[in-house]
Amino acid sequence: MKIIDETLLAAVVQLLSERLPPGWAVERRASATPAPVVSFSAPNQARGEVPAAVCQRLDPRGIATLPDSRPLLVVAPYLSRGVRELLERKAISYVDLTGNLRVVVDRPGLFMSAAGADVNPAPDKREFKLRGTKAGRVVCKLATSATPLGVRELAAAVATDPGYVSRLLATLDAEGIVDRSRRGQVERVDWRKLLQRWAEDSPLESRATLSTWIDPRGLDHAATTLRTANLPVAVTGSAAAASLAPVAPTRLLSLYVGDMQRVVAALGLRPAETGANVILLQPEDEGVLIEAESRQGMRWAPLPVVVADLLSGHGRSPAEADALIAWMAEHQEAWHG
Repeated sequence: MKIIDETLLAAVVQLLSERLPPGWAVERRASATPAPVVSFSAPNQARGEVPAAVCQRLDPRGIATLPDSRPLLVVAPYLSRGVRELLERKAISYVDLTGNLRVVVDRPGLFMSAAGADVNPAPDKREFKLRGTKAGRVVCKLATSATPLGVRELAAAVATDPGYVSRLLATLDAEGIVDRSRRGQVERVDWRKLLQRWAEDSPLESRATLSTWIDPRGLDHAATTLRTANLPVAVTGSAAAASLAPVAPTRLLSLYVGDMQRVVAALGLRPAETGANVILLQPEDEGVLIEAESRQGMRWAPLPVVVADLLSGHGRSPAEADALIAWMAEHQEAWHG
């Protein structure tokens, strides 16, 4: 085993020892096999040993290369949410240096679970991030398009270069978000994981400039005005989610706007640092306005954008995102190409 792997394993053993229940102990033990072994000792001196797979980096595709034997403990500097979910499905224990861990030992009986970081604190500089206008357009097209879908076809649809699309797809393929044929054609898209990845890499505040306002006459007035005036807006956030999958009464109206002054004047908005009931968003990519769809007499942001906005929000926004995602899964014919 490499020295760097031994250092990583020692750090993880120390992390586990700090989180074990009183009376328990953990240590790295010598083994006759090439794989290192982590040993857990209960207060009654009962001992259980778990082979460890030490990974400097692990993506969803790499899980298929792990040993088939169980129990197994995966050790890494950082494990993404998607990797952790897949490991749990395969009954593989794991721990990373940020504190994400789930350890199950049958004999002696031990269960440990804790949450660490959801974002890699030391990302690979070569890691492809879903940031910027091009990435957003590719994500939305991938999420809504029928497969199979070729690289050049996708690049032409979003008006960008095939090389960029190819690099982006290679990253998503490695993470198990898309499946591609040998010729590089996209054959499957996990749109839920795709939108989660986009929301993590490009939260709302990185895609738009936000300002807070109040409509003193209330949201009903704002909604009525939006239905009767031809304004350059696209509804997103809670209001957009509630139009399809309501969770609770909408108290905040979020709008992408193309002409800030015109929208402010038409709705009669006033600036508000506190107590705001309207958020105006000037998008980095005006495509969100161009691609807006008409429904119920209003203009709505594309559903992938709404999901990403909610996933990167606070309060009840993630719950609203979950409800909208559930609706999308049940009504794919309504929004998926």
